[in-house]
Amino acid sequence: MDTNMLNTDGNIGNIGEAVAPPLVADGLDTRRVRIHPDHWYPVAWSRELKTNKPLAVRFGGEPVVLVRPREGAVFALENRCAHRQVPLDAGVVKGCAIRCGYHGWTYDASGKCTDVPYLGKGKLPNGVKPYPCREAAGLVFIYPGDPAKMPEFPNLSAALSNKYRTRRFGRKINCHYSFMHENLIDMNHQFLHRRLMGQIQPRYLGRKLGDNWLEVQYTLPRTGGKQPLGEAAIFGGKRSADTNGKDVMTIRTEYPYQTLRIAPASGDALPVMDLWIVYVPQDAEQKTIRTFGLLSIAKPGSALGRAGLNLAWPVLIRFTEAIFKEDRLIVEAEQAAHDAQGANRNQEVFPVIRELTALLGKNGLPPVAV
Repeated sequence: MDTNMLNTDGNIGNIGEAVAPPLVADGLDTRRVRIHPDHWYPVAWSRELKTNKPLAVRFGGEPVVLVRPREGAVFALENRCAHRQVPLDAGVVKGCAIRCGYHGWTYDASGKCTDVPYLGKGKLPNGVKPYPCREAAGLVFIYPGDPAKMPEFPNLSAALSNKYRTRRFGRKINCHYSFMHENLIDMNHQFLHRRLMGQIQPRYLGRKLGDNWLEVQYTLPRTGGKQPLGEAAIFGGKRSADTNGKDVMTIRTEYPYQTLRIAPASGDALPVMDLWIVYVPQDAEQKTIRTFGLLSIAKPGSALGRAGLNLAWPVLIRFTEAIFKEDRLIVEAEQAAHDAQGANRNQEVFPVIRELTALLGKNGLPPVAV
């Protein structure tokens, strides 16, 4: 059900709702809800996967091997040989297949066992699990879910457009993916970045909610301090007083991805910034994630403006890395508190986060029974 509701509650800190009880979704602690496998997930950057050199990655604790043959498309298999269960990434790529480094058992891109050196061809054993695999925008994706429920591939249009310059970034973070969803969508946490961003008073414009998505809009008027150089690089220069606080930021969780777009106050149709990001669990408990982010900045129309963006790019990288570092440290502190307390005891007053928590709980998988 799409409620299509839009609230105009004013400033985030004045939402007019009482302190709510701890956050749960249908009786579940959302911090223990597993991410749903029926979606496309990046598991590596394209630059990490070298030709004929297998790469070991993980999704939710499951080992996966990626292979880039010299000829043919990238493919992904369960990273366990069917024979002795040893990792296939220690093996050898031959043609469009991989040979286990232990006894030489060979698997093609479909996971079928095509050769056992000491066994007749008519007696070949079962193969290993294959994963549908695609490469786009500098990322290698797998689909770990039910083949009958395969969804559309995510929209990466900004990162694929020549109208943008895209920065690819990400780190491993020691927290559940829900912390990162909440961190990005709640702009009230800009207080955390006061040293880097200066004085900003986020203004909450409203939200829209659907079954598997939540969209929130803000403006971010500056109340003091100088505009950081990194922010100036994003907007192509210093914003004038008459546009301060008029750029509209739209943040959307469309499970399991997040996007952040900034529409400039000038009314230009092209967002000045377009971020696509996803948080991929690495371990079975899903307390460690790997982020994969595509941060696309609109190229100015003039040659001089484009040259300025290129010159400012190192500043933008340092600025965004510093912001991301502060976010990483704070969400890891949240995870540590959850581990120490054994439950989600947050007293959340912002309705956006309460709705997001319910959305993540509803669209994920329940915790594994202990």
